[in-house]
Amino acid sequence: MAKPFFRPQKFLRRTQFLLFFLTAAYLMAGSLLLLQRSHLVLQHNTRGTSGNQPLPIVMLSAGNTDSRLVQHSHLSPKLLVNMEMLHGPTPVPKYGPRWLMSRNSEVRQLRRKWFLRFTNEQEPMQVTGMRVAKPAPENRGTYIGCFGDDSRERTLKGAVFYDLRKMTVSHCQEACAERAYTYAGLEYGAECYCGNKLPLTVAKQEECNNECKGEKGTICGGVNRLSVFRVEELWAGPKRRQNSIYRGCFQVPENLTNTLPATLIHFNLTVEMCSEFCSKKEFPLAVIRGSHCHCGFPTIQFPLHNSSDRSLCRRLQNISGIAEMPRVKDYCLVYQTPVQDTRCTDRKFLPTKSKVFVALSSFPGAGNTWARHLIEHATGFYTGSYYFDGTLYNKGFKGEKDHWRSRRTVCVKTHESGRKEIEMFDSAILLIRNPYKSLVAEFNRKCAGHLGYATDRNWKSKEWPDFVNSYASWWASHVLDWLKYGKHLLVIHYEDLKESLLPQLKKMVGFLNISVSEDRLLCVENNRDGNFKRSGANQKRFEPFTKEMKDLINKYIVIVDKALRDRNFTGLPKEYLPR
Repeated sequence: MAKPFFRPQKFLRRTQFLLFFLTAAYLMAGSLLLLQRSHLVLQHNTRGTSGNQPLPIVMLSAGNTDSRLVQHSHLSPKLLVNMEMLHGPTPVPKYGPRWLMSRNSEVRQLRRKWFLRFTNEQEPMQVTGMRVAKPAPENRGTYIGCFGDDSRERTLKGAVFYDLRKMTVSHCQEACAERAYTYAGLEYGAECYCGNKLPLTVAKQEECNNECKGEKGTICGGVNRLSVFRVEELWAGPKRRQNSIYRGCFQVPENLTNTLPATLIHFNLTVEMCSEFCSKKEFPLAVIRGSHCHCGFPTIQFPLHNSSDRSLCRRLQNISGIAEMPRVKDYCLVYQTPVQDTRCTDRKFLPTKSKVFVALSSFPGAGNTWARHLIEHATGFYTGSYYFDGTLYNKGFKGEKDHWRSRRTVCVKTHESGRKEIEMFDSAILLIRNPYKSLVAEFNRKCAGHLGYATDRNWKSKEWPDFVNSYASWWASHVLDWLKYGKHLLVIHYEDLKESLLPQLKKMVGFLNISVSEDRLLCVENNRDGNFKRSGANQKRFEPFTKEMKDLINKYIVIVDKALRDRNFTGLPKEYLPR
């Protein structure tokens, strides 16, 4: 029964395909004809296009002009503009056939202008249309080769930097040069490693095939492969001391050779000499004791917490003989070298999902990013975020891109203060900072990013008083809501964390139920600032708060202080109290 209906159905199906094919062919033929006609009109028309054309095709007189000039898409905009200046535009009557053709030409030239600008930005072109090899960037060092890398035991482990969006060879080399390293290695297109020893395993050149994230056409290593460069020094010897920071005068540890393993003896020993020696050995501390230079790390035996009066170390600078050493053996001068302490730079996600969902809560501008830096380096695990900040992710906070409820991070950053958002967490570290400092920090971030400062125009505009009026109440409500709805809280004051880092950091790590070695905590203390500390050089000293603003903020300070004490927490530090 179905056979009589099968043939018409088959015919109709074939007809649909045939009609579709004929329609497509008709449209293509019409487009080709239109392009050919417009080309002929332009070729035989001796007048220019309309005067308001952004980038016109200019035809010279029929006797000395090759019509192929119009067809070459590789002509630079500068050349076309110069041709127009030579002959000048000629007006075309509006709404006629030639005007329509002129408008078509304008559209094509706008496309051509955009295309030329795009290709010029991406890759240089020769006049003949052939691609030109991109010149090698002007780096500070010499390319050595492609090497294998083992993530468990890295050779270039003197310092580690990440920039998942803007990493370049020059950026990596400059960072390593500033820290007095000999070699810079790039991996995965976005990771930079510094060191003074070459990797042992040589790899094939084609295995280094990852393009730099911030520089197209340039190779930055590969998967477990390093593109290694020899770094040139940024400055001469006398300036090197600027990167050696004086840490103080300390008592010599009992077991000196085990605590400070590398030693140099020189009768005319200088700070520059000792710092350079320890930098090449990849140690962050240079310790001078008479004519002896010792290198090492801060450890339990040598924590650098209780410094002595510098007068006890002054006579060390005048000693030149080994025979005089016993008289001053109890004290030494300690300097911080440019080398980064890398005992706490390795980080990863939790191997199994955390059973406890912990928040790292704070008002914006209260030091949440700094606290994350400290926690990550102390525990060796990434922190997460309720938001996604590409700037933080690109600088190495890889937990920023992980889903905030994945439970693969030790804690999750949040600025939320609603009941629903608070009760989602099992516990929380509540970070509180002086509202005056928090408001200034957050206003700087909103106006100029994580590391910048707002301009005078920003401070003097209506935006600043409006910001204070709305954000000051948020500072108070944020703390009050977490005190009210938070299930299990650890309150940390930013000022206490800054003043006594290790005791407060131990509280935070203990609250997260993670065991950490003392040496790792000392490493964190040695690298306490991180990559998001604003430089005080550009900060302007002035009072941005009016009397009305102070009265408003002081009222909230009193309210929050009382709420903390009512919940048996330590009240706000004295410096918060009304000015």
